[in-house]
Amino acid sequence: MSHADFAGPAPREALFTPAHSAPEKQRAAARTPAAPRDPAAPRSWAGVLARYRDPNSARSTLELAITALPLAALWAGAALAFSFGYWWLSALLVVPAAAFLVRLFCIQHDCGHGSFFPHRKANDWLGRALGVLTLTPYDLWRQTHAIHHNTCGNLDRRGIGDVDTLTVREYLARPAIGRLKYRIYRHPLVMFGLGPAYLFFVQQRLPVGLMGEGVRPWLSAMGTNAAIALFAGSMIWLLGWKPFVAVHGPVMLLAASIGVWLFYVQHQFEGTTWSNDDTWRMHDAALHGSSHYQLPGVLAWFTANIGVHHVHHLCNRVPFYRLPEVLRDHPELAKVGRLTLGDSLRCVSLALWDEDRKRLVSFREMARSRA
Repeated sequence: MSHADFAGPAPREALFTPAHSAPEKQRAAARTPAAPRDPAAPRSWAGVLARYRDPNSARSTLELAITALPLAALWAGAALAFSFGYWWLSALLVVPAAAFLVRLFCIQHDCGHGSFFPHRKANDWLGRALGVLTLTPYDLWRQTHAIHHNTCGNLDRRGIGDVDTLTVREYLARPAIGRLKYRIYRHPLVMFGLGPAYLFFVQQRLPVGLMGEGVRPWLSAMGTNAAIALFAGSMIWLLGWKPFVAVHGPVMLLAASIGVWLFYVQHQFEGTTWSNDDTWRMHDAALHGSSHYQLPGVLAWFTANIGVHHVHHLCNRVPFYRLPEVLRDHPELAKVGRLTLGDSLRCVSLALWDEDRKRLVSFREMARSRA
């Protein structure tokens, strides 16, 4: 599972959505382009979405509070239940705690895009603090995630911040052991079970992908590791190691699996698009290479509307709580890349990009086409 200043270049879509100072907001709104009639013209949407970029500090603070406080209460309740021998109650409380942790990660995600608070420092320091709970080195993640936004759907620029995806030709060109390794990597038990555990507990302890990019990636990873050790040590001192491991371990594992699942279906779906560098266009890849994962209301709330991923990729400065507003104002966008919960289950088998048919296919489908 897989560069200028390490603070992270703003993803290129931001270049097409210029910010406006406060006195200019009304004039900027008046200049906002009318929505394009054809959702197949993705670049023209960038200017339209600029009017949704401004975060509201009070709303963001409220969203943080109604996420972090229930998480803390559930975590403490699960730890106390375990300490008093009610392991079954502790196990029950782990599930909603993991859901709130997923939502906290989504808030950290918005911080990384500078869309949660109006000021960069507020976003960055909150993101770093949340990274201790999500086991994610914020500055390092922000850098690799910006690369993901700048290269999503580009066959010639794969490898950082995305799910490893081979083309059919690349897969067939590998030796037998290479094909076996890729099949194991793509197996659901690895992709959504062992993989997330490895990603969050092991891989993110080092600046994987940016090890040769100077000292800053290492500072981010090692600084986060030190803060995690301090947090874990404090909790173990207060509660003992057994309650801490019995609660935080399962909460983190479940949240990690949910997070990887969400990231997977955002780009690994039947209608997605990939292309080589010479024909790749960022806005086309944003709109048609990212899904609109239409989840039921409760699940959409816990995942902070991250399912509206095509709009997020078109303009990543839109706060998560304004994404439904975009769909209400522009219902034509709701139809693009639409993926229901049932549809998403069928995405699990997709594993290879077929260059001839221009779509993702399963191993079985690839074998049938060659028979």
